[in-house]
Amino acid sequence: MLKITLKALTTAAMLSASALAAQAADYTIRATANSNENDEDYDGLVVFKNLVESASNGAIEVEMFIGTQLCANGAECLQGVADGTIDAYISTSGGAAGIFPYVQVLDLPYLMADDRIAEAVLAGDFTRKVREMALEDSGGAIRLMTIGNTGGWRNFANTKRRVQTPADLEGLKIRTVVADLPQELVRALGASPTPIPWPELFTSFQTGVVEGSKNGITDIMGMKFPDAGLQYLTLDGHAYMGALWFMNNEKFMSMPEDLRRVVVDGFAALQQATFASPKRKSIQAYVDFVAGGGDLYVPTPQEKAAFREAAAPVYDWFKVNVDRGPEIFDALVAAVDEAEAEISAARAADIQ
Repeated sequence: MLKITLKALTTAAMLSASALAAQAADYTIRATANSNENDEDYDGLVVFKNLVESASNGAIEVEMFIGTQLCANGAECLQGVADGTIDAYISTSGGAAGIFPYVQVLDLPYLMADDRIAEAVLAGDFTRKVREMALEDSGGAIRLMTIGNTGGWRNFANTKRRVQTPADLEGLKIRTVVADLPQELVRALGASPTPIPWPELFTSFQTGVVEGSKNGITDIMGMKFPDAGLQYLTLDGHAYMGALWFMNNEKFMSMPEDLRRVVVDGFAALQQATFASPKRKSIQAYVDFVAGGGDLYVPTPQEKAAFREAAAPVYDWFKVNVDRGPEIFDALVAAVDEAEAEISAARAADIQ
């Protein structure tokens, strides 16, 4: 009986899939991620595609473009979203900073303490605030759909020595992206910011062009940076690696309300997938890092407080130098305060 039931269910699923495939989609979403199939971005897109296509009964088709098939960098890809040649795109804060400089607020150090806080903040009104700002500043062309994660938390890693205090970073050449804020953070901690393109980073470690970076463990192991000499990792967790998922607003608003609801639900599922993916992948990544001779250090609460104190001038720099900086900074701090209060209350109730 069980075999008959399973066979019937399998047959029904195949027929359903065939029916959806045969039905011409009313809308096609061309979505791109400048990453690879081992990345959280890919995991999120797979979840998004599955939910949107099934929940819309085939009315929406999602085409996935992984890598640089449609565009090569943040500025180019966001321009594609604005002009409609790309429907959906995932960007890091650094990649979007040239068009929306205030998204660098996600790189401000030590504002969000852990995953529960970060996920509560990004699933709430803070993301809607960034959406509102992006729509205003793009003339209604680019819509922020959600903010997920891409790689866990940024931590300091280097080729020279264990870093326990900000003083241990002094003089190290730390790789950053071109955006201003990460460079200001590195300077505030006494190190030397050195912008290097991501594809050149492995060789730069080998040759000593840079001696450290600000990356999550999955990126470190995925790119085999320990083979290039990156052997010291300090889990200071200075920034949650936010992934901003943008969509062409005209394409989104052209859909009827019921299909817009499907797309919104798809991005909500994508967000949850990217929140979860780094947690699982990081477990083995940390094991492999230590097994390969890596030095993994967890700062004490006092040491982490010292890092935050040393980095505090970056907050003022951001509010003074970044367009709409005070507005978005205040929004993030308020969201963090609210999340901390809610989670503390929930934790207190749950331990009774």
